[in-house]
Amino acid sequence: MNSAIERLKNGIITENPTFVQVLAMCPTLAVTTSAKNAIGMGIATMVVLIGSNIAISLLRKLIPSKIRIPAYIVIIASFVTVIEFLMNGYVPALYKSLGIFIPLIVVNCVILGRAEAYASKFPVIPSIFDALGMGLGFTLSLTVLGTIRELLGAGTIWGVQIMPQAYQPASIMILAPGAFFTLGILMAVINYINLKRTKDKSQCKLVEHDCSKCSMGCGRVIQS
Repeated sequence: MNSAIERLKNGIITENPTFVQVLAMCPTLAVTTSAKNAIGMGIATMVVLIGSNIAISLLRKLIPSKIRIPAYIVIIASFVTVIEFLMNGYVPALYKSLGIFIPLIVVNCVILGRAEAYASKFPVIPSIFDALGMGLGFTLSLTVLGTIRELLGAGTIWGVQIMPQAYQPASIMILAPGAFFTLGILMAVINYINLKRTKDKSQCKLVEHDCSKCSMGCGRVIQS
C-alpha cells in the first residue's frame, strides 16, 4: 500500500510530468484553451497510459530488447486508436475540438517514458499505480492551466459565465502567448514552494544538530 501511495504521489507532485519534468509541452500549450478541452485530453492520455503500462508490463519478458521501442509504440497506438473511436462516437464535440492532438498521444513522451522507465521493469500492479499517478498529475496540470486561461481569456469556466459582465476578457490568454505566460507563472510558484520547503527542512536539520561534542569549530549555534 505504501508503494502504491508513493507512486501516486510521485506522479502528482514529486515528478509531475508538466510542472516538474516539463514533458508533453505541445498538447499542454495547445489544448488548454478551456477547462473542458484540458480535462478531456488529460483523461484520454491517462486511459492510454494505464492500458499501455498494463500491456507492456505483462509482455515485458517477451519483447526483445532490440525492438522494444517499436513494440511499445505499436501497443500505445492500439490504445490510442480505441480511445479515438470511443471519443468520436460518444463525445464528438470534444473529439473535434481536440482534433489532431488525440492521435498525437501516440508520441506523447510521458507515455513512452513510463513504458521504458517503469512498466518494462516492474509487475502489473505497481505499473498501474505508476500510470495512474502520472495520468492524474498530467490531467490536474492541464485542468489548472485550462481553467485559468479560460477564466481570464473568456470570463467563463466550462462555458459558464463567472466574471461580471463589466469584465473585459484578456483574449491573449487563450492564444499561444497566454499559454506560455500561465505555464511560466505556475512553474515559478511551484518552484518557489519547493525551494522554501527544502530550505525549511535544512534549517530543521541544523536546529537538531548537536554541536556540544563537536570540535570542528564551524560556529553553528543551536537554536532554541
